[in-house]
Amino acid sequence: MPVDDPVTVVLAVARPPRRYGRRTPRSPDSVTPAATVGRPSPTAAPQPRQDTMDYQEFITIVEQVADISGEEAESVACLTLRLLARRVTPGEAEVLGERLPERLRPCLEPDGPPERFHVDEFVRRVAEHTGIDAGTAAEQARGVLAALWRAVSPDEFEDLRSELPKDFYPLMDTAMAAAPPPAEDEPPFAGGLFYDEFLDRVAELAATDRDHAHRATEAVLDMLGLRLSAGQADDLLPLLPLQFRPALRRGGARSRGGAVPLSPDVFLHDVAKRAGVTRGDATKDVRAVFAVLREAVGEKEYHDAIARLPGAYRPLLQPG
Repeated sequence: MPVDDPVTVVLAVARPPRRYGRRTPRSPDSVTPAATVGRPSPTAAPQPRQDTMDYQEFITIVEQVADISGEEAESVACLTLRLLARRVTPGEAEVLGERLPERLRPCLEPDGPPERFHVDEFVRRVAEHTGIDAGTAAEQARGVLAALWRAVSPDEFEDLRSELPKDFYPLMDTAMAAAPPPAEDEPPFAGGLFYDEFLDRVAELAATDRDHAHRATEAVLDMLGLRLSAGQADDLLPLLPLQFRPALRRGGARSRGGAVPLSPDVFLHDVAKRAGVTRGDATKDVRAVFAVLREAVGEKEYHDAIARLPGAYRPLLQPG
C-alpha cells in the first residue's frame, strides 16, 4: 500500500474511537443558519417522525468524530449525504431520509439519475467541494457516516452498505466503530476489565503494540458478532468496554440477528483481512482476544456463548 496515498491510509487504518464529551453541545439557538448553497431549508421537508434523531445531535456526532467545528460539520453533512444520494437508488435514499432530522432530509433527495463511482471518487468530490485534502475529506465523510449510522437502524445501514462497492466498507466500518452509542440505550458496564486493561492484556498475550491490539480485538469481535446469535451477543455487550461494543454490534447487523455458521478457516481469514495481518498472526490475535474475553466476561457468559462454538474452534480457544 503506497504510504503517500492519504485516502488509502485513512480508509485502511481504523483508529481507536475518540473519547466523547470533549465539547459542550451548542444549544439549538446557536446553530449556524443554513444559508450556504447546498444546505437544506428548515421548512423544505415534512414534519419529522417521532423516532428521528435530533438535528443538533447529528451535527454534534459529526463534530466529534471528524474533530471539526459546528459550521464545518453542518456543511459537510449535507454535502456527504447528497453524494450518497447520487450513488444509491432513489428508494434507498428515500428510506434513509425518513430517519434523518427534518433539516437534513432534502440532502438525500436525488437531483439526477444514480451514478456509479467508487470510494476514491466519493472522497475526491468531498475534498473538491470543501477545499480540503483527501485525507481530511475522508475523516469528515467518516463523521457523517457515523452520525448516519446512529440515526438509522442497523438493518437500514446494512442495506445502504449493500448498494455501495466493497471499497466503501472500510470507511463505513470505521465510522460505525467511531460513533458514540446512544446513552439512553447503552447498558451500563458490568465487565471485569476496563478498556485500557483489556487492551493491555491483548497486547501482552499477542506480543504486539496497543494500536494493533485494538484493531485485532475489533476484528475478532466483528466476526464473533456475525457468528453468535443475537441473544448471545446481547448477553456479552454489558460485559465489554464501551469502545469495543460497536464491533460486536457491527457483526450482528451483518448477520441480521442470526448466527452465521462460519468455519474456523473463514473466521480466521476474515480476521486476518480486517486486521491487515497474515493468517499466522491472526491465529495468535484470535487466541489472545478470546483469552482476554474470558477474563472480561466471566466463566458463565464465556461458557454460554464462546465455549459453545463448534468443536473445530477449540484450537482457537486455547491460549497462545
